[in-house]
Amino acid sequence: MIRPAKIGEIQQILSITKACMHHMRARGIEQWNEEYPSEKAFMNDIKRKELYVKETEGDIVGCICVTPVMDEEYFSVKWLTPNGLNLYVHRLAVHPDYQGKGMARSLMDKAEAIARAANYTSVRLDTFSKNQRNQRFYESRGYRKLESIYFPKQSPHPFYCYELIL
Repeated sequence: MIRPAKIGEIQQILSITKACMHHMRARGIEQWNEEYPSEKAFMNDIKRKELYVKETEGDIVGCICVTPVMDEEYFSVKWLTPNGLNLYVHRLAVHPDYQGKGMARSLMDKAEAIARAANYTSVRLDTFSKNQRNQRFYESRGYRKLESIYFPKQSPHPFYCYELIL
């Protein structure tokens, strides 16, 4: 089941993203760190009703933020569609114990369903340039790879922007 996250679940969500961070680092992917994703970011996501969790047998195993708010890092990107009616995906995470079982696919299905139901033009996101697994995942869903952007507090390496036209 995928449902809106609750404030009282933030520590569980942070434990999932920490587990993901360690899992990625063990594979040489320094995409997330101790500063990102943060408790403050998740608090804001929940207050705006933009954070969803994936539950399996009563346990939270993943999360995703879907928002119509465009981050300033995206302003310079030459997107495929005009700015305005776009939904952005951030902080998609599935606990490493549940990866490879379709959990991320179901979270992305939810994000895309939200976008279609609200008549958005596209779904946009970014993923780390060193995370080839994520790149293959998004490309297999029909997302087109566009330009690179940088998040200096996370990594000196670029993040690739992707867009799916609905």
